[in-house]
Amino acid sequence: MIRKATLLAVLSAALLAPVVATTPGTAAATQAKQELALSVKAITPELPTGPTDQIKLSGTIRNGTGAALSNIQVRLRYGPGLRVNDRASMKAFAEDQAAQLPQPSTRTSFMNFAAIDTGAAVEWEITATPVQLGMNAFGVYPITIEVVNMLASWQPLAKTHTFITYAPPTAPKLPRNRLAVALPLVDAPHRSDDATFVDDKLAPALQPGGRLANLAELAKAAPKNITWFVEPGLLDDVRAMSQGYTLKNGGKKPADPAAAPWLESLRSSLAGATVVAIPYGDPDVTAVAHQGLDGVMQQAVASAGTAAARNIKRNVTTGVAWPVAGKLDDDALDLLAVNKIGTVLLNPANLPPQTPSTTTLDAAATLDTVAGPVTALLPDEELSRTLELDNAAGRSAVLNRQRFIAETAMIAAEPGQLRPRSLVVAPSRRWNPDPAFVSSLLKTAAKLPWLTPQPLDSIKPAKVQAPRAGLVYTDQDRKEELSGKYLGPIKEVVAEAALATRITTDKRPAGFEAAVLRLTSAGWRNNTRNGRAAVKLVEEKIDDRLELVAISGSRGDQARTLAGVDGQVPISVRNRMSTSVTLVVEVSSNNPELLEIDNSKYNRTPKTIRKNEIYTVQVPMRVKTSGDASIIVQLETTDGVPYGDPVKLTLRTTGYTGIALVIVGGALSVMLAAVVTRILRRRSQKRPARAAQARESEKV
Repeated sequence: MIRKATLLAVLSAALLAPVVATTPGTAAATQAKQELALSVKAITPELPTGPTDQIKLSGTIRNGTGAALSNIQVRLRYGPGLRVNDRASMKAFAEDQAAQLPQPSTRTSFMNFAAIDTGAAVEWEITATPVQLGMNAFGVYPITIEVVNMLASWQPLAKTHTFITYAPPTAPKLPRNRLAVALPLVDAPHRSDDATFVDDKLAPALQPGGRLANLAELAKAAPKNITWFVEPGLLDDVRAMSQGYTLKNGGKKPADPAAAPWLESLRSSLAGATVVAIPYGDPDVTAVAHQGLDGVMQQAVASAGTAAARNIKRNVTTGVAWPVAGKLDDDALDLLAVNKIGTVLLNPANLPPQTPSTTTLDAAATLDTVAGPVTALLPDEELSRTLELDNAAGRSAVLNRQRFIAETAMIAAEPGQLRPRSLVVAPSRRWNPDPAFVSSLLKTAAKLPWLTPQPLDSIKPAKVQAPRAGLVYTDQDRKEELSGKYLGPIKEVVAEAALATRITTDKRPAGFEAAVLRLTSAGWRNNTRNGRAAVKLVEEKIDDRLELVAISGSRGDQARTLAGVDGQVPISVRNRMSTSVTLVVEVSSNNPELLEIDNSKYNRTPKTIRKNEIYTVQVPMRVKTSGDASIIVQLETTDGVPYGDPVKLTLRTTGYTGIALVIVGGALSVMLAAVVTRILRRRSQKRPARAAQARESEKV
């Protein structure tokens, strides 16, 4: 047993960072948060291999009790030869479930403090060898670090649990399991249409210390065998910010100075890495499938690769999906499969084994779909959790690293393993990494003798797989989806956005495709208020676009006159779009007994109207009786889909045309007779005059 070797530092009021490294959920943890904080700063070496290796554990205790403390001891509790036998026991020990695992004995290594002033912090350090800590063979050894009051029956004031993995030269040769790491670069949408931002939350995330800045920093140091899952809409949002942008309230923002450098850093860092572009906008795939918006997913998959390549200047993979929460049902899986998604990253709870397993299963499994087999990759939950720090829950960098080493060692040593297995590690999709810690942990993983880091696309299902129970999608999972109430208006937006493209002669996209995809994003699950605001903004923009093609000069409260039993009514259509459009002008009568369209003469073939032009269609009509009648003018696409709202025109019909012609004809006859009479009279008057002139000439 070792007493203390060295005292590193004494009281220091400057070290006041309140980090509590206690077992979460216990009374000791609550007490420590209020009174005394224990942290573990280092355990070296991470993986002792010799019986006389000097293992050094160090950290800090901070006195937040409001009073000076005396007779304080920091100690290690362990037991000779006490190892954890399986991963379940490891989890129980880490969570302080004493009933599930025998606690280490009272054999201790310790360090004493005579006094710790209130508000002060002191550093502790304890050294011991594997032999002194009772480590006599390969395995994972549980260690408890406690702060106790020596004069109060050794009452624990704070404690935390950790593991030390001992790997002596005599350790059995373990299989090198394949390890693939998937890291998400995903965020909620920040734009409605392409020109408008619904919030300004992206800017802080790009600043040093922000979540996206941390991800870019990690990308610089991460090994190239890491697989990055990138949401292309996020890259587009950042690119838009680099050029100046407009907020939904009309406020103008200058180009964000951090946006362009962030994109450039990402391009450089991901140049040689494996990059997967998830469907554009990160659609809520289960909600989309349940609400019949299949076309959205088709467009999201088709747009992903192009958008990602546009921003990071390289080709990327698009055949892998990582749904929100890692959960799907059969409908959603089929929807992904028919859109050429061949691999999905799923929560293990979504695809449990048929019978509980006492050992770790392969990360890859095969699922049947309407479009053929799809590979499901199931990240290991405990390993994945080690990538995310949570000091308040006792998950510091040091403790997480020790847990990762111990978990992977236990997996490799599990009985009955005949071949190397596949493991996948993936943090939560919206994680905020500590770049230095994660890159260090990945380097540690590469050095462990029982792991072989590999890219994610190398993880394939084994020929013989453990039977799975099928996709488990609960009622609670369904409640967490975007609701039908939210997605209902989006169906109308989708249809109207399609119209804006459908009528163009060259089928040129109207520019709302990305906006529609953002509206269905899983990022709105916990923020439907902003989502609905985005829907309204996009709807207004699409309406403005559709109104660029409309019936010209039509007003329903202004009657037109159609005189006679038949005639033509001119209907003008104006195109203010920047491209030609092709459509059909469909006209119908509200009262065919009074007024009917002369279908034998009306040409309903599609009309092409060039940009910024007005096209007039002459509609032949036949009047059956006098009175007021209405016609409905509806623009339609070439395949009969209504375009815009129908326009109602009022016509005042009369029976005067034939009579008017008779009257005009009679008047014309009278006028002609009078003219002829005058001409004859003038001629008769001129004849005597000419005769007299002739006689006078003869006399001369």
